[in-house]
Amino acid sequence: MNIDILLGLQWGDEGKGKIVDALSPGYDVIARFQGGPNAGHSLEFNNVKHVLHLIPSGIFHPGKLNIIGNGVVLDPAVFKKEVEELGLPVSEIIKKLIISKKAHLILPGHRMLDAAYEFSKGSSKIGSTLKGIGPAYTDKAGRNGLRVGDILRKDFHERYQEHLKNHLLILRNYDFKYNLSEFENGWFEGIELLKKFSLVNSEYLINELLAENKHILAEGAQGTMLDVDFGSYPFVTSSNTISAGTCTGLGISPKQTGEIFGIFKAYCTRVGSGPFPTELNDETGEKLRETGFEFGATTGRPRRCGWLDLPALKYAIMINGVTKLFMTKADVLSGFNPVKVCVAYNINGQETVEIPFEHDAVLDPVYIEFPGWNENISNVRDYAELPETMKQFIGFIEEQTGIPVTMVSVGPDRKETIFR
Repeated sequence: MNIDILLGLQWGDEGKGKIVDALSPGYDVIARFQGGPNAGHSLEFNNVKHVLHLIPSGIFHPGKLNIIGNGVVLDPAVFKKEVEELGLPVSEIIKKLIISKKAHLILPGHRMLDAAYEFSKGSSKIGSTLKGIGPAYTDKAGRNGLRVGDILRKDFHERYQEHLKNHLLILRNYDFKYNLSEFENGWFEGIELLKKFSLVNSEYLINELLAENKHILAEGAQGTMLDVDFGSYPFVTSSNTISAGTCTGLGISPKQTGEIFGIFKAYCTRVGSGPFPTELNDETGEKLRETGFEFGATTGRPRRCGWLDLPALKYAIMINGVTKLFMTKADVLSGFNPVKVCVAYNINGQETVEIPFEHDAVLDPVYIEFPGWNENISNVRDYAELPETMKQFIGFIEEQTGIPVTMVSVGPDRKETIFR
């Protein structure tokens, strides 16, 4: 049995949490393979909205095993708060969630460094969520990190103090005032909660489950255009958000990957700084933001909004090897006329479909227009019942990408989903 992968194809916030929740009944295991609490996966059912940051989105389904893989960076304080806010008995969560010993810890010092680095950049800020993600991955790459498994060591507190000392030394170089107790608040309590969970070498477990023909869904965080290698560097996250990150983030070989589900919004959004070719700084962009309630699930920051960027979408499909496309927020476009799609970029009079290397390149999006639709489609459950103009819009995307759109989300609730 192979492991299916679900990931975002834009700049994050594509609706991965809802889609994983909708797909979970068909899987035995849901495993998160990268990222940290800077990701907010929103899902809604029974008129209640839940926002997950570290815990896989299958946690609400009975009988499903959830795994936080080694590629994740975990903040114990955030983890503790998330467990408390799930609305499930802690004993039940402990039975359903397993955590890799090799996942790295986000330390209080990482959060302080994140803030100091970002504030020191002034107008060149990258838009960090200030959750300590970048510094945690920096220490991981520099072989200076602490991992979840280390909390079981007798000398863990001594090791923590040594790391804190090193972080405070670095902070001396920055004009940044901090209150250590504020950053440590809840952190050690989170460590004690972590000790109650099954902490394992998850790569062995996942491969054993695959050998037992268990159906596993790997869940990514952020989006392809925020990948540290292939995104709009340096305005990116600190991990590999693409399908290849599943192998390193869970400990599986490439030959064990199956379907690769790529999620994209019917339009585009981005949080933070960085290039965004189709951004709309006008009434249309504001209408997209208000209608789609485009505010960060983790930070609450308003998202930048724009039309669908087809060159970026095709790039993400190529990088990830996407086999099926899932469109979200299709309902948001009801009432927009026309609906536009960027099909190329104009750079200095030259038309191209390639994303430029230079993040500050001046480009103009080349659009084609589609007639809009005014119908409220949130109650539609059969693809055939969608407005004809919307089906033309979807058909064009399939024609241009060569990949079928097999799921269309028409609202935030798990029931508001059309499967083709």
